[in-house]
Amino acid sequence: MNNHTFETLQFEVIKEEIAHYALTNQGKEKVLQLTPSLHLIQIQSWIDEVTEAVEIMKKSSSVPVHGLEGIDTLLNSINKGVALRADILMKLHEFLDCCGKMRRFMKDKEFMAPRVTSYIYSIDELPGLAEEINRCIRNGVVDDYASKELLKIRKQLAIQEERLKEKLQQIVRSSKLKTYLQESVISQRDGRYVIPVKKEYRQKVKGTVLDTSASGSTLFIEPEEVTTYQDQLTWIKMDEEAETQKILMYLTGLVEGKEQQIRLAVETMVHYDFLFAKAKFSRAIDGRSVSINESHFIELIEARHPLLGKNVVPLYFKLGAPENALVITGPNTGGKTVVIKTVGLLTLMAQAGLHLPVAEGSSVSIFQNILVDIGDGQSILENLSTFSSRIVNIIDILKEANDRTLVLLDELGSGTDPAEGMGLATAILEQLYKKGATLLATTHYSEIKEFADHQEGFINGSMEFDLDTLRPTYRLIIGKGGESQAFAIALKLGIHPKIIERAHQITYKEEKVYPESHVSLQEKRELEKQIIINKYQAREKVMKVSNPSVQKFNQGDNVIVSPENVFGIVYKGPDEKGNYIVQIKGEKGSYNHKRLTLHIEASELYPPDYDFDIIFQTKENRKLDKMLSKRHMEGQSINHES
Repeated sequence: MNNHTFETLQFEVIKEEIAHYALTNQGKEKVLQLTPSLHLIQIQSWIDEVTEAVEIMKKSSSVPVHGLEGIDTLLNSINKGVALRADILMKLHEFLDCCGKMRRFMKDKEFMAPRVTSYIYSIDELPGLAEEINRCIRNGVVDDYASKELLKIRKQLAIQEERLKEKLQQIVRSSKLKTYLQESVISQRDGRYVIPVKKEYRQKVKGTVLDTSASGSTLFIEPEEVTTYQDQLTWIKMDEEAETQKILMYLTGLVEGKEQQIRLAVETMVHYDFLFAKAKFSRAIDGRSVSINESHFIELIEARHPLLGKNVVPLYFKLGAPENALVITGPNTGGKTVVIKTVGLLTLMAQAGLHLPVAEGSSVSIFQNILVDIGDGQSILENLSTFSSRIVNIIDILKEANDRTLVLLDELGSGTDPAEGMGLATAILEQLYKKGATLLATTHYSEIKEFADHQEGFINGSMEFDLDTLRPTYRLIIGKGGESQAFAIALKLGIHPKIIERAHQITYKEEKVYPESHVSLQEKRELEKQIIINKYQAREKVMKVSNPSVQKFNQGDNVIVSPENVFGIVYKGPDEKGNYIVQIKGEKGSYNHKRLTLHIEASELYPPDYDFDIIFQTKENRKLDKMLSKRHMEGQSINHES
């Protein structure tokens, strides 16, 4: 399967929809990595799992799949020679608790879902590890009672810190230092206690300056009297840190000893998340399991495209044994493309082990590859037209197609000369069928419909059209080619039957009578207006030149007349023999187009609204023409040829 197929048939969109139902990041990633399988037993196993998961969710929709947050960090940190952090160990404890909940959740589901519940037995309970983590870690830190030594150290730490604070309180309350202090408070800098002393009294207070205020007016000094207390407190804290690391290393060792069990439990819980995400998606689309075969037989009953919702017209589709190629005809926007996309997408979903939005009794075949040519593939970067780019794609399809391939072709042969496009489309369909591919093609060529009627292995299909409403019904009818609806629609909308009869004669080279509909007298009069011809109309007779090789000249073109090689100006023509009337030195004469060579076009010599009578008519004729345009003059006429 290639990415072009996945994108065109929107399989990637389906995976994103399923991923929304996963509760963990690992589950979402596993959904997005989902690919169709080619193995019947594996596909059937996947579908059976989803079926069981759906049954479980019908009984209890709240599945305890969580607690995986931070587990990847834990697994990546073990066996690195460093202790795991207390917060990471807390995440592990939450995960182990979640595994216990899942074990209890699955306990009474074994009868209805033996395959799904069996996975829970691959998760070891690890009660000793969970209990030790719970005993040693509280609220994300190592607990006082994790060891006797740590408890002893932390008591000493509390006593020493209390002594230090009492000593500092005595100093702050001392009347001797009161005037030297900025305020009577105790603060910390770098973990050591200090008092705020005014800058100008620096020499009055013995001790070490550890910090200065932003303005520089206050110095934070550790008094000399408490330095010993501070040092003792620091040493006790170092002892506490050492003991804490010792406990964390102990717990890390326990975790590393159970690494394989933990990894297997994580893998199982991720699979549960992945599996129940598919089950939730199945319920959202009203999905069902389908039977899988390898005989290229497809039967979809009341199928719907999973991204179009539940209000679309259901599709009934059947192909294979004996026909393996379906040609669908019908009006534009009638749903032909949706049909082939639905069949292709549902095939991909079935091979990925998903439920399909179909009715009971549906069946899907396994295909090694699904090759598609759907939509506008115009490539601006490669400077290819739509037709050219689609032919390039079809060349690849012809190369890859075999007897285990499903080929989907939309509007094959479009975008070029209709006659050649039809011939090319027919030849491509023939070749793909010879290669053994299962074919599903849409077309607007009636000739391909006739080809499918007579070609072994092919069957016609059409999209139904309602002539009463002039709307497509989006229903696929297999076994019958689509009738042209253009004439019927035109009649329905009010085109005169005589015009339709002439159109039928031009199209099908046969006579056919289209009866007039029963309308009122007024409506009939309106209808007749379409074909009434004004016998008195004045239309200039245009002589069609029978010889297409006759060179065309326009009035006013400057030409060279051979063999005299004189210049003339084209007045009118050509006639049926290809002769033009050309004016040379004020005289008009008839010359065959073969004697004329264009020198300068009229468009380069004259403005668009130029009056050529100035060139071709005498002054007297122009004056007389002007007078005759105003009134009738007995016995006067103008000879425009002179």
